Amino acid sequence: MGAIILMLALMANSTYLQAFRAGDLNGRDDNRRVRDQQFSVDRGPILIGNTPIARSVEVNDQYKYQRTYSSGPLYAPVTGYYSFQFGRAGIELNQNSELNGSDPSLAFRRVVDVLTNRRQQGASVTLTLNAAAQQAAYNALGNKKGAVVAIEPKTGKILALVSRPSYDPNALASHDLSKAAATWNALNANDDKPALNRAARETYPPGSTFKLVTAAAALSSGKYKPDTPVNSPAELPLPQTTTPLVNENGRNCGGSNNATLTVALRNSCNTAFGSIGLDLGPDALREQAEKFGFGERPLPELGAVASQFPGDPNQPQTAQSAIGQFDVRATPLQMAMVAAGIANKGTVMKPYVVQNVRTGDLKTVSETKPESLHQAITPEVAAQLTAMMVDVVKNGTGAPGAISGVDVAGKTGTAQSSKERAPYAWFTSFAPANDPQVAVAVIVEDAAGVARDDISGGRLAAPVAKKVMEAVLGR
Repeated sequence: MGAIILMLALMANSTYLQAFRAGDLNGRDDNRRVRDQQFSVDRGPILIGNTPIARSVEVNDQYKYQRTYSSGPLYAPVTGYYSFQFGRAGIELNQNSELNGSDPSLAFRRVVDVLTNRRQQGASVTLTLNAAAQQAAYNALGNKKGAVVAIEPKTGKILALVSRPSYDPNALASHDLSKAAATWNALNANDDKPALNRAARETYPPGSTFKLVTAAAALSSGKYKPDTPVNSPAELPLPQTTTPLVNENGRNCGGSNNATLTVALRNSCNTAFGSIGLDLGPDALREQAEKFGFGERPLPELGAVASQFPGDPNQPQTAQSAIGQFDVRATPLQMAMVAAGIANKGTVMKPYVVQNVRTGDLKTVSETKPESLHQAITPEVAAQLTAMMVDVVKNGTGAPGAISGVDVAGKTGTAQSSKERAPYAWFTSFAPANDPQVAVAVIVEDAAGVARDDISGGRLAAPVAKKVMEAVLGR
């Protein structure tokens, strides 16, 4: 009798460990046996629709399964990699327990597998990405260093997330460990940082795209309307300094020292928005930026970093901050969220890239539901900003982002960083303006062979955004 009790206890403990403690045990990368065991699991696929972009295939070696990535560099910023030596990144990291089948939500599935002596199988993870938009963004960036993010405004779904240059995760996942190590060393030695997710994990000065935030603060204050005249000379004297704020073209705003807010946005006039910044003060600008998501870490699935508005700028620094300079820093993801919030009648939705998780027999384990993050502006202010952004594309600096037969709302940006490097070119937009299906942010960090004086958001970034919007709209 005692032997039977001990045998039952042993079986119960074994089942408990495999079914309920597997996640904890599998998370111990310091245990070589655990790592070997993980690499022998039939890891679930990462899907776009029904198409796998990452999957495990059977191989004839000690690990039994090889992780493979179709179109590896295209999706690498999202899928990440799964490497024996170098761990995991991206969705492979964030959804690891689901993919390897050890997550508590899959406990019942593991019990069934243990009792039926089936090999452990991971769940599938389906992404929100639009394959056509992802490809369009990747192709349109070409050899330019930069990033693209596209969001569905009404839900927060990430439709495209591209970072260039990119890398091939297949080489890191290789069971030829010397080859994987050589790839790792080359990636880390590369000055272009191809393994960096520029779309979600790198911040830049947003330049004039931040004028959307400043304009939102102005309209929300009740002191400004789209037709309100704004002080907009060629040079704006600043308190506490002899260095004025100037417009890029060296002239006043659209032929007037008192251009309307609409004209100021159309022509991206620094002095007008510097004047607004001085009038509203840094606290109002910071509060508005935070309502769009600044200071928070969105998209934890990909380890996105927070965008920042400076803590306590003086008056000249506030004027610079109002035009997206000084210490304002934003990810392309954040600027896509700004455009998406305006597009969605002022409501910023929580961005997400995992649509659902399903077991091998297609039973849904979890499904992401759209969730409101902030009410950044009122619907009335959103409508005013939308009309102003449509004007930017129809009559102003955003013309290269126009799509025939579609009203596109957009804003260009050219952000200075230092005298030693070329400016950053930005464009953020959404379309159609009356029923937004997609919001996009593009940054061109470096365009090889383009002269410094020829760099602008309209010239370099807007055509990229146009291609992505067209792909989502099926044009």
